[in-house]
Amino acid sequence: MEEISYKDSNLDERILRAVEEMGFEQMTPIQAQAIPILLEGKDIIGQAQTGTGKTAAFGIPVIQNVDSENNNLQALILCPTRELAIQAAREIRGFAKFMHGIKVLPVYGGQDISKQIRSLKGGVQIVVGTPGRVMDHMRRHTLKFKDLKMLVLDEADEMLDMGFREDIETILKNVETEHQTALFSATMPKEIMDITSRYQKDAVVVKVVKKELTIPLVRQYYYEVRNRDKEEVICRLLDYYNPKRSLIFCNTKRMVDELADNLKGRGYFAEGLHGDLNQYQRDKVMAAFRKGNTDILIATDVAARGIDVDGVEAVFNYDVPQDIEYYVHRIGRTGRAGRKGRAFTLVVGKEIFKLREIERTCKTKIKNRLIPTVSDITESKSASIVNEILDIMRTKDIKKCESVIEKVLNEEDCTAIELAAAFLRKELGDEPENIILKEEPYVPEKRDKNKKSGKYGRKSSGRDRNSRSRKSGDKDFKNKNSVYKEYKSKDSKGKTDKNNKNKKKTDNKKIKNNDPFAKFKKSGKKK
Repeated sequence: MEEISYKDSNLDERILRAVEEMGFEQMTPIQAQAIPILLEGKDIIGQAQTGTGKTAAFGIPVIQNVDSENNNLQALILCPTRELAIQAAREIRGFAKFMHGIKVLPVYGGQDISKQIRSLKGGVQIVVGTPGRVMDHMRRHTLKFKDLKMLVLDEADEMLDMGFREDIETILKNVETEHQTALFSATMPKEIMDITSRYQKDAVVVKVVKKELTIPLVRQYYYEVRNRDKEEVICRLLDYYNPKRSLIFCNTKRMVDELADNLKGRGYFAEGLHGDLNQYQRDKVMAAFRKGNTDILIATDVAARGIDVDGVEAVFNYDVPQDIEYYVHRIGRTGRAGRKGRAFTLVVGKEIFKLREIERTCKTKIKNRLIPTVSDITESKSASIVNEILDIMRTKDIKKCESVIEKVLNEEDCTAIELAAAFLRKELGDEPENIILKEEPYVPEKRDKNKKSGKYGRKSSGRDRNSRSRKSGDKDFKNKNSVYKEYKSKDSKGKTDKNNKNKKKTDNKKIKNNDPFAKFKKSGKKK
């Protein structure tokens, strides 16, 4: 599809000015198709993956169609989570930066509803909210739809998965005025199609499917580890790659809290984010991450919905995601706006099969890597420090420092190399513990050749070689295997009849290749 510039569109000059200030020039495919349709006043069904610019696709037409002189509600946008509602409201405010009189308000659970009511009474044209909190305002009659022009369902599939179908239908039924309905979703299950057929009129379908579900600029790697080594491996990867800002994803809230506490105990600037935090705590964590006071954000998939922070250099999957789409959403947090990013996944045992399924579905390649050793980390840190020093040497005035170094060299019995090495040692800090990790790809453990083994390589109890066979009571084996009978037909003195011995040798040659006990019976035990 041919790229369309914002300047070539029929948008308000004030919106174009805001878009230009935000650094956008070309429309994404979903924006190029959806914006003209919405500006014409038609209903739309938009299917596109996360990270394709859907917020601007409906947010810009919403702003352009709003009457700034009318303080009543004119546009309602429903989002699955409060994080996504806050993020969408922030983006829409950015597009309306130079359009005075337009107010955008996010409403969501966890925030004092009385504050939201006061804001609504002051006049708000655009409300971005979660279905539950919108329903609360409807019951209190603080949201009135008499002037509503546009209703948007953002991430509709997620809202249905979270059990909001009844709330959504209740909200749609209560909008009696003529309005425009826009629905955006990554997938289109039957439930969504039922809603569109019931509440939309002649909707135009816009479908944007990427050739690959993942982002090409994201380099993807995985490490096969034992479950007990996960924390140590994460620390080594953080030390080795040293990302300025990174995201770590866990499958459970408990693991988020546990990992956040352990990383902070190791000296990392890390914070956790999940659904059990109240809104004040969430806002505080996100503000610290955006400002750079927190280097590492550890989150669950649901809590991370709507997080859009620039400069995330690496994403770590502490747990393999339960859903393939979650993997796409996770690694999509890095490598944005033309930048390169890295995604690392820790794989335990049979989880490797789930990773292969992700590769097939996403049509991508996730490369295997060995865990960095302590010497690798030391070498990486040293190279980073040396590069910083060389940069200072080339760009800063260091003459005053040279005199100090000359004085030290004259007073102390040391060379310049020794002094420089001491500075480097100080910057490196304490070396990480040299914990032995499982660095090779997963293979079954090899058995010890010196230990006795039973059938199929399982370890025996270490008693007499025949004890397992006798104890197991394998009557079928005893009856059918003549060699076993001959081996047991010893007299009281421990001697074997010569004829039986010759017969045993003959039988051994015949069954050598197919009897799992052949080797066991061949080496007779001498008294």
